[in-house]
Amino acid sequence: MKIAVVIPAYNEEKTIGNVLKPLSTHKLIDEIIVISDGSSDNTAKIAKSYKACVIELEKNQGKTNAVLIGVKNTDADIILMLDADLIGLKDEHITSLLQPIIDKKADMTIGIFKSGRGATDLAQKIAPFLSGQRAISRSVFYKLEKHNVKDYGIEMALTLMAEKEKVRVQRVYLPNLTHVMKEEKRGAFLGFISRIKMYVDIISSAIKFKFN
Repeated sequence: MKIAVVIPAYNEEKTIGNVLKPLSTHKLIDEIIVISDGSSDNTAKIAKSYKACVIELEKNQGKTNAVLIGVKNTDADIILMLDADLIGLKDEHITSLLQPIIDKKADMTIGIFKSGRGATDLAQKIAPFLSGQRAISRSVFYKLEKHNVKDYGIEMALTLMAEKEKVRVQRVYLPNLTHVMKEEKRGAFLGFISRIKMYVDIISSAIKFKFN
């Protein structure tokens, strides 16, 4: 059973190294694919230093396209989808996400932050279905192909598709893990605009699934 990590990344030079470090030595991981989604910083360079397979996109195509490009570039049986801006990723988090899939107790796991920090813990408590930390059986992506998703909508699309297609889903708590918020990365105004765009994409995905 082959396991690949797929990490979409847009200008994440400050955090991607700390995400790749535990992944590069984890006994369950066979392949790491980083999709540098139009990055203009050192994201790709840092990823290559961790022996990751790096796919560099000239223009930013959005999270959904980046993830799907990564999936198409591996024949792995299980895909571990992680964000590139995580803070505090440990071996135990990786194992917790993967084990239910390996044991065939689930087809998809959804990682939920716990005891990381207040703002991100609360966000995932309110909307756990938006988590970008997931382990997913390849068969789930085959089911997703017939649905049309956009940008950040992939998390919502995976969640709605799982319900529609009767995919077995298990939530996994990830203690002491968090991520950098958009407002912290891009400033208050640009971060707010980026967050609004994310919510629009999420709502768009939900509407498409409802009427599909």
